[in-house]
Amino acid sequence: MPEVEAPLPTTEMEEPQNDGNTLDKAPVVLSKNAQKKMLKQQRWEAKKAEKKALEKEQKRRDGERKRKEWEESLAGITEEERAKLVESRRSLRKERMEKWLQEKECKRERLFRAREQGQNVVIDLQFSHLMTPNEIHSLVKQIMYCYAVNGKCTSPAHLWLTGCNGEIEDQVKRIPGFDKWIIEKENKSYIEALQDCKEDFVYLTADSDTVLEELDLKKIYIIGGLVDRNRWKGITMKKAQEQEIQTAKLPIGNFMKMSSSQVLTVNQVFEILLKFLETRDWKASFFAVIPQRKRFLADSEGNAEEIIEEENEQEEDLTASVEEVPSNS
Repeated sequence: MPEVEAPLPTTEMEEPQNDGNTLDKAPVVLSKNAQKKMLKQQRWEAKKAEKKALEKEQKRRDGERKRKEWEESLAGITEEERAKLVESRRSLRKERMEKWLQEKECKRERLFRAREQGQNVVIDLQFSHLMTPNEIHSLVKQIMYCYAVNGKCTSPAHLWLTGCNGEIEDQVKRIPGFDKWIIEKENKSYIEALQDCKEDFVYLTADSDTVLEELDLKKIYIIGGLVDRNRWKGITMKKAQEQEIQTAKLPIGNFMKMSSSQVLTVNQVFEILLKFLETRDWKASFFAVIPQRKRFLADSEGNAEEIIEEENEQEEDLTASVEEVPSNS
């Protein structure tokens, strides 16, 4: 698939109209490194599309093979044996469907329970004006992963999407089954949507001097929904300071040293919080979530608590994870 070499044009973005966020207007200017990264993203997308097409064709062939094997198994047997075989297959399908429905209902119960008594976690989407369309697309995939992981968690959090407007809202609404998600989706900012809870906000930012030692169910933890922080260093800390809300950083540096300046995606930060809710162990949570290629061996020294966008190589087909359906085979 041919590469697109033309760089994106510089685009003037409007200043967000929100609760005291006085970030200056800034054009999105892609550096040579960012353009290379975008080309890499385009190649990855092309490779993924090709892989999905091959998987679809393989699935079709497998279906044909299974149908042929089924027809062959029915050939040359008595009517009584045929009836037993058909009934056995029907029972197996029914059992599989009942198990899937039971798991789905358990997931719904856990998420509804989390709405009442779980840890509130907000993904702040008010940075979409600072991102390119590809970066917004990447963020939407990270949100999908957050919801998929949360649904499988034994102790899920209650997830909020705030400041969900414009292009990111359009993309989120196109997620299959999004209208059935058990989350809070707000066009308003978190300040407006949770106006009586400002004293409970804790914005998670690498620039904070406060290390997060424990999760408090009374607190509302905010994750900045921003891909490619390299262009916007310190932006979440600045926002929190302007809004006069608490900040904290994950204690990653207490347990490991990162292999480079790379940091974590939105979904990885969210999954670390979920793991800690289950284990109450930061070290176990970090080692379970942070990819091996991003870290050295455990090290009490070093400073590795930043949070940025991760490369897409680890991405999987999240649609199936969010809305799982049982196989008919």
